[in-house]
Amino acid sequence: MRKALLAVAAALSCVAHAQTDVLIEIDRGRTEGFFTKSPVFQRAILAKPAKPSDMALLYFRGYPGIARIQSVADKQGNLQPFMRMNQRIFAEEGIALVVMDCPTDQWNATVSRVTSCLDSYRSSREHADDVRSVIARLRDEHGYAKFFVMGHSFGTISSRWLAKNLGSEISGSIHSASMNGPNPLGYADSLSGFSYDTLAAPILHVHNENDACPYTPYSIVKEYAGENLVTVRGGVGTGDPCGAAHLHSYQGREELVVRSIISWIKTKKVDRLIGD
Repeated sequence: MRKALLAVAAALSCVAHAQTDVLIEIDRGRTEGFFTKSPVFQRAILAKPAKPSDMALLYFRGYPGIARIQSVADKQGNLQPFMRMNQRIFAEEGIALVVMDCPTDQWNATVSRVTSCLDSYRSSREHADDVRSVIARLRDEHGYAKFFVMGHSFGTISSRWLAKNLGSEISGSIHSASMNGPNPLGYADSLSGFSYDTLAAPILHVHNENDACPYTPYSIVKEYAGENLVTVRGGVGTGDPCGAAHLHSYQGREELVVRSIISWIKTKKVDRLIGD
């Protein structure tokens, strides 16, 4: 009998922490293509927790930055492993995780090299307006009231410009493994001299102190982040130093990073050092 009760309790717990994936698709009222005049869509995937919530975290993926979302089946492949393997924690804590895409007029013609959805778009008012359309849908149709933006690596081009251009429309911004270093293709050049003092909503920076990617040096983030920095210590340094694993993406420290981010979202308390 006891085993049966425990099994029922476990099942109810799983249901309570379950989530429903919802495709968000918004016609942005503009067209692309000289001849086809195809409508432009802004898409995202909402992982909606079963637990009632008023908080949503809009996540902008790392390189190549373009998610190419067409259905909810595209969610998993557009979450870096540290986010993907711990997404249940967001559901448990009542935070909706929203995987963001670039609008379809910013998709590459090919996938061999990123040639669109770059700094000129990500720093623009148009990008802010496209994201506003998602926020409005989340608010009006799904009942969310507090919105946070988070970018990882390449995605921090968006998260920082959105923090500036959305101002107090969001409740905070999170910048993980931020791009800052010299880049041969010019990615993140728009952030040179970026003023964090002008941002209206609270800010959190997260970075491994031994990040080996030359385009995301910890030393630069440490200079400007001040007391708003979570320093991640230790981890597993294998794979591509700028890829979805390695210290750059918190391999070996994945859950610690996610729990620290969630703690900040809920309390604004900064875990200054996590790891060894």
